[in-house]
Amino acid sequence: MTSLRHIPKPDGYLDAARAAILDLGWRRTTLTEVARRAGVSRMTIYRTWPDMTSLLADLMTREWGRVVAGTAAASGDATVAAIADRVIRTVHALREDELFTRIVELDPELLLPYLLSRRGRSQDAVLDAITEGIREGQAAGEIRAGRPLVMARALVLALHGFVISAHTMVDDEVSEQDLDAELRELVGKVLR
Repeated sequence: MTSLRHIPKPDGYLDAARAAILDLGWRRTTLTEVARRAGVSRMTIYRTWPDMTSLLADLMTREWGRVVAGTAAASGDATVAAIADRVIRTVHALREDELFTRIVELDPELLLPYLLSRRGRSQDAVLDAITEGIREGQAAGEIRAGRPLVMARALVLALHGFVISAHTMVDDEVSEQDLDAELRELVGKVLR
């Protein structure tokens, strides 16, 4: 048994869960497997998460929160073009995220609650970043009047499709770059 001094912090447990999900998929990953990969007892994991669903929620929040923090954070540039650039970078980063891709490939039903029933913490982080950018843009006179939160939520609803389903719209006639150009137009029209 691992000494209490050497038990990894929960981030280490989330790293173990991420590795297991990437290797096995969510349905085949168990808390026991996460404990084994983290080098701790099952009870250590069970004390932190009662089930895989709650562990996955924390993992998604951490992983996609990092993506949002790295791409969508307000930069002080409140122009429509700058906000559109941040939105597109975030959409690309989420679409290309290894964990996100694996979930979409193997266990897409895990995303349904966040599309049909409730917002997740990651979605709230995206909303916060977009809302703040809109507020800054309105204060600078770059963005039209309106309720920033409502505008941000409308954008996030549209962005769901660009993150999750864009690949279904790409073929010989329409490229990802074509869709990005339309996304830029969409963001611009919502904000102008």
